[in-house]
Amino acid sequence: MSLSEVPSKTKKPARGWLHEIVSTIVYPLALVLGVYTLLFQPFRIPSGSMIDTLLIGDFVWVSKFSYGYSKHSIPFSPDVFDGRIWGAEPTRGDVVVFKLPRDNSTDYIKRLIGLPGDKVQVIRGVLHINGQPVKMEYVGEVDVTSEGSGNYTRHTNKYLETLPNGVSHYILQDDRPPREGFDAQNTDVYVVPAGHYFFMGDNRDNSTDSRWPIESGVGFVPYENLVGRADRIFPSWDSQKADWWEVWEWPFAVRWDRLLQPID
Repeated sequence: MSLSEVPSKTKKPARGWLHEIVSTIVYPLALVLGVYTLLFQPFRIPSGSMIDTLLIGDFVWVSKFSYGYSKHSIPFSPDVFDGRIWGAEPTRGDVVVFKLPRDNSTDYIKRLIGLPGDKVQVIRGVLHINGQPVKMEYVGEVDVTSEGSGNYTRHTNKYLETLPNGVSHYILQDDRPPREGFDAQNTDVYVVPAGHYFFMGDNRDNSTDSRWPIESGVGFVPYENLVGRADRIFPSWDSQKADWWEVWEWPFAVRWDRLLQPID
């Protein structure tokens, strides 16, 4: 074979503009959407119902695979299927993001207190589960600042609460008067229905949770409404130190000590 007979390399066809758009934008977007839908999703804490476990301005990463998947695992909760697939039972004491049963769209985050079949009651501020008071250890007095209309600071008590399965967490609670005629520190007995869960906020005097009926609060939360377990904080933003447009103040508004802190 002469040199002139050596076959030349076949040139690859030039990629068109459509392929470039797909590889540059669509593929990464699909990857992000896949992670967002199936693995982890960030949520911002807008209220103080979980202080001091979670502060206003914390961004939490929620593992969506912890309890399997329902339609609420997908953005906008499309009605594509009922129930859960690859379902796993949550553990008492988990901090959980769920869809508010009243509208099935608003994201709430609370601590799981009651499992299906449990009897839950609060007596003089002490949580009782199946007729037994949970262990409460007094830690001390703390000042809590709540953001919102007319930022205010209140003096309250901090306790270490230990649930029947040994999970311990801090709660805040004082002797404030009943809110709107309902005494959240002295309740009736709640019997958690099958397939449902009972949630409470760690900031007990400032949490609308399962102690309130579904019409005005949370009520019992169906298993299908669980979005995922809150695992870590990343990042945390103190809006009292800087507004979003004050770029030069951003480094001072980040709560660096809360970066990647696990949520217990």
